[in-house]
Amino acid sequence: MSDDRERLIRNLFAAYLGNDRQRVSEALADDFRFTSPFDDDLDKATYFERCWRDTGWIARHDIERVFVVGDEAFVTYRCLATDGRSFRNTEFFTFAGGKVRRIEVYFGAAFQDGRFLPQPR
Repeated sequence: MSDDRERLIRNLFAAYLGNDRQRVSEALADDFRFTSPFDDDLDKATYFERCWRDTGWIARHDIERVFVVGDEAFVTYRCLATDGRSFRNTEFFTFAGGKVRRIEVYFGAAFQDGRFLPQPR
């Protein structure tokens, strides 16, 4: 089952990168919730209204690690933008019924020229 969860996560990242909103929506449970440092406990509709945008600014996601235990997973990845900017995040996923029920995003530092950059305080 953990392989299915990891596959779902990787497919979700690929769909996001491909700007495939329909595929992302299908991967999310009807009672999906999203939390990040900028958004607190958004429902699925509000997530798409507030957070979904054209993903053409993303050149690639480098998934560094995926840890799956039961119905939960942590994913750490580096995102490279088309303008050369990059950053590293960790996301905590919760699953129910073969879909993603919850994502909590923890923002990481900017990454440039092989090293992390200090963030403003």
